[in-house]
Amino acid sequence: MIKKILFILIILTNLAFLPYLLSPVKPLPDLPNSAKSNLPGDTVQISNVSAYFTNLSRTEVINFYKANYGGTFRIKLNHPPEKSKEIFVDTIQSYYLEEFILPFKESLYINGFEWEKDVFTHPDKRIKNKLIYEDKEYKSKITIRTFPASVPKRLISFYLTQLSIIIIFLIYKKIFFTTHE
Repeated sequence: MIKKILFILIILTNLAFLPYLLSPVKPLPDLPNSAKSNLPGDTVQISNVSAYFTNLSRTEVINFYKANYGGTFRIKLNHPPEKSKEIFVDTIQSYYLEEFILPFKESLYINGFEWEKDVFTHPDKRIKNKLIYEDKEYKSKITIRTFPASVPKRLISFYLTQLSIIIIFLIYKKIFFTTHE
């Protein structure tokens, strides 16, 4: 009886997650009140990258992407800014790096550089990092990059994760709940 219930539960879980796994991720709108960069490295030179010059605060930027990316299953991570060199290019300037994950589907990295708060530059030398784009000064530059997974990869990773959980449960059950005669 318990095996039947477990089997039905697995089938229902799979049916519930299938629309999520098969649906495409909505394209992100441009960051509002910002100038979209067309500088080298901010467009097609790196796959799935966009950059914006803006006067929006970090909170405003993160709230915008929170409202426009993913949905119920979104996970947010905060990374050290040094990691941005691995995600983007080794010359990128960074003040913060945050990530939104849509499990089994995609990750969105948000790199923010605020020249006045640059912790890697001595305060009296920060002026050399002032952000000027198309003759206008901005407080920050936001660079985003997505890492999408194809539908087959989504399905394979989901079902392998599910299989792993079942195997771990069965091993746990065998180790801790077997009767010793």
